[in-house]
Amino acid sequence: MMNRVAAVLLAVVMAAGMLTGCGSGSSATESAAGEAVSETSEVKEDAASASGAEEAAGAASASDADETVAVSASGTADEQTETESEAAEPAAAAIEDGTYLAEFTTDSTMFHVNEANDGKGILTVAGGKMTIHVSLVSKSIVNLYPGLAEDAQKDGADLLEPTEDEVTYSDGMTEKVYGFDIPVPALDEEFDCALIGTKGKWYDHKVSVSNPEPYTEE
Repeated sequence: MMNRVAAVLLAVVMAAGMLTGCGSGSSATESAAGEAVSETSEVKEDAASASGAEEAAGAASASDADETVAVSASGTADEQTETESEAAEPAAAAIEDGTYLAEFTTDSTMFHVNEANDGKGILTVAGGKMTIHVSLVSKSIVNLYPGLAEDAQKDGADLLEPTEDEVTYSDGMTEKVYGFDIPVPALDEEFDCALIGTKGKWYDHKVSVSNPEPYTEE
C-alpha cells in the first residue's frame, strides 16, 4: 500500500515539475519573442532616423547648390548690366579742352577741305564735346547734316548752315568759300555726314577726324 502511495506521490511530483517546466519555457519563449520584436522596432526606427537625416542632408546640399547657382547668376547678370551700361555711355573726348589743328578726311573727291588749308580744319574741344570747322573748295555745298541723308530730309532735321570763309592759296590769291562747323563724335573713327548741293539732292558720305595738334591762331 505504501508503495502505491509513494508511486502516486512521485507521479504527482513529476507531473507538477513538468507543468512548471512548460510554464517556464513558454515564458522564456514569449520573452525572447518580445525582445526580438523590440529590437526589430528599434532597427526600423534607426533606419527611419538615418533615412530622414540623409534626406535632410540632401535637401540642405540641394539648397546650398541652388543658392550658389542663384548667386552666380546674379553676379553674371550684374556684370552684364554694368557692361551694357558702360557700352551705352557716350564716348568722352580723347583730348583735353582746347583748340587743335586736325586732319579732316572724306570719302569723296568733291567734298573735302580746301587745298589752301592742307586738308586740315580747326578742332575745338569744350566740355568734352568736339567740333571741327572746315573750309570747303567752293560754295556748291549749301548744307551739311551730321548723319544720314534720309534723316536730313525729315521734318525738324537740324541742318548745318554754312559760314563764308576766305582762303588764301600758295600763290597769294584769295577766294570766298563755304565753311561748316561739324560735330565730331570721336577721333580716328568714321562717322556719317550727309550733304546737299545747289541742285537740291542729298548725298551720304563718311568722314573722320584725326591727328589733332595744339593750335594757336596767328
